[in-house]
Amino acid sequence: MLEFMPLFLFLTVCAVLMLGYPVALALAGTALIFAGLGHLLLQMGVPVPFEARMMGAMPNRLYGIMTNQTLLAVPLFVLMGVLLEKSRVAETLLDAMALLFGTLRGGLGISVILVGMLLAASTGIVGATVVTMGLLSLPTMLKRGYSPALATGSICATGTLGQIIPPSIALVLLGDVLSNAYQRAQLAMGVWSPKTVSVGDLFVGALIPGLLLVVAYIVYMMVVAWLKPESAPAADRDVLKQELGHSGSILPLLIKGLIPPVLLIVAVLGSILGGFATPTEASAVGATGAFLLALVNRRMNLPMLSEVVFTTTKVTSMVFLILIGAALFSLVFRAYGGEELVKEMFEALPGGVVGATLVVMLVIFLLGFILDFIEITFVVVPIVGPVLLMMGLDPIWLGIMIAVNLQTSFLTPPFGFALFYLRGVTPESVPTSAIYRGVVPFILMQLGMLGALALFPGLATWLPSVLR
Repeated sequence: MLEFMPLFLFLTVCAVLMLGYPVALALAGTALIFAGLGHLLLQMGVPVPFEARMMGAMPNRLYGIMTNQTLLAVPLFVLMGVLLEKSRVAETLLDAMALLFGTLRGGLGISVILVGMLLAASTGIVGATVVTMGLLSLPTMLKRGYSPALATGSICATGTLGQIIPPSIALVLLGDVLSNAYQRAQLAMGVWSPKTVSVGDLFVGALIPGLLLVVAYIVYMMVVAWLKPESAPAADRDVLKQELGHSGSILPLLIKGLIPPVLLIVAVLGSILGGFATPTEASAVGATGAFLLALVNRRMNLPMLSEVVFTTTKVTSMVFLILIGAALFSLVFRAYGGEELVKEMFEALPGGVVGATLVVMLVIFLLGFILDFIEITFVVVPIVGPVLLMMGLDPIWLGIMIAVNLQTSFLTPPFGFALFYLRGVTPESVPTSAIYRGVVPFILMQLGMLGALALFPGLATWLPSVLR
């Protein structure tokens, strides 16, 4: 039984998290209890497989976390997203797109998908995108006669694009963890000059799958509007102008609402893709650009700036505290021989690397019901990543598969996080069952993307190989 201590540690952490304890404290506290238990058993002469000397590496790990240049992108991308949200850039953009496409059947839905994609790329946070789009677009869609299921489903699905559309905070954290896992896997295989995988590689690898999902969402919206016109009716432009409080030509509103955020995202991604900047440097460009946009839109004032800084600090502190707790958890897990146990379990699975990958994807999908992407990235990926990479998987492909898998998990009833976020801002007149029905087609599209990535890994790996 003692050889299964790593498994007991993992299950205990999951149980503590389900009880509602803070993630960082649950990880660190449970790990310390198991570390103390291992030390006590060794003192009692019990042959427990626990290497207490490994705990001495914790100070170096903490120093490595706090001096990690890649993770500096986290607060800067968070600052960029919060600035764009508070300065109401998304609201102006949605008004412009609604006036541009709203006169077409399904046009308002297409506008929501496009704006949600840009907002997801700007904020990189699922909850922020879903809540913002729910507050801004859902009342208008319902008022214009859109089916509640179609309206809520498209908003939820578009919000989860924050997992996969770069520059995503999820990809920043996942890229850093996978980079460490890839190096550990190569060292374990005797490769003493290990190759690296960067956050920029993951950004590039996510572009094609992310854009394909956006195209699939738009095609679905057009098909529904064609087959069921009453579910996505066209709107009268004059009525829309009156409702949005805009008169005259839509060109100035379109220029003001569309061009600045698009230029900002192009500047951030273009600097990475062109090799002019690292993701960390590009995040500084994004934060500066968002600040200038807020100034140009005359939304910036001292109370708003104070709120932006406070929110950014709170989110960043949460991320780094979880990362410290996860580092301690990972260290104790390895001290109990957890990596060897996971490797033996994967090698015993039928189907080899395919069977192991399927099991990992299923476990991550189910954990997505109870854990956020940060916890899964910091807890699960360091455990299974090195083993899967030693079995020959491409780290970029694995990272994109995990991101799309979590995106699907966050959308799946009855526990998907995106559903809870939208339910919180949805009118009582819209039943929860309508939200559940609305997301089903989008879940199938995302499962289709997972299948396409499995069959054609080049969807994720081709572009990074070209740009290297």
